[in-house]
Amino acid sequence: MKYFLTFYFFLYSVFSFSQINILKKTSEEVQKFIYVEIPLSSEQVTDALIEALIIGSKFSVNSASAVGGFTNNSIIRIPFPEDAIKIKTSLNKIGFSSSISEFENSMNKSAELAAEIAHLTLIDAIKQLSIKDAFKILNGADNAATIYLKEQTSLFLYAEFHQIISETMKEVQIAKKWNPLVTKYNSLPFTEKINPDLEDYITRKTIDGLFVLIAIEEKNIRVNPTARVSLLLKKVFK
Repeated sequence: MKYFLTFYFFLYSVFSFSQINILKKTSEEVQKFIYVEIPLSSEQVTDALIEALIIGSKFSVNSASAVGGFTNNSIIRIPFPEDAIKIKTSLNKIGFSSSISEFENSMNKSAELAAEIAHLTLIDAIKQLSIKDAFKILNGADNAATIYLKEQTSLFLYAEFHQIISETMKEVQIAKKWNPLVTKYNSLPFTEKINPDLEDYITRKTIDGLFVLIAIEEKNIRVNPTARVSLLLKKVFK
């Protein structure tokens, strides 16, 4: 009887161990089936890129349109016009540094006001974006989507921003600060007359600044998991 019970428990143990192994293997196979990753579709990637750009544009506009958003941000601050730098150099030497600073600040203030007004224009441009080679952009540089957006919408955004900049320049009285500078410079002996297109210059610099900030947020979404605020972003950017 003793040997019979021992043999019985031996068979029971073998059988139980075998069942456990079978269940374990079955469980592993099921897990593999459950967690098989479904490949991303081009539509998902496109939607994720557009969502990332919208988030980036909101970050950009909020940052740029804040008080001092351009003025106090060394990354996007609009400098004295490059093609008129002789004016700044010459007038600084004869005591116009304060007037030059006021002019530079007024340019940046104009950009800050334009950024706030043009928010919806930027969002609309992104929503209407038709993205080609979505996977190439996804797997590209940290600012690939931002570069693509700028390339595809630059003409439209320039036309919209140029009109807005024209109005904000009047609001901050840029002409009142600029005209004395250019007049004084042009009156100096042996100087070549200079009078750059300020509307064009400020428009381009404002757009450039906004895209710099969009690129910063795009990179944040790509490298920082906590910045992926939706299931789609978490699925695509990982």
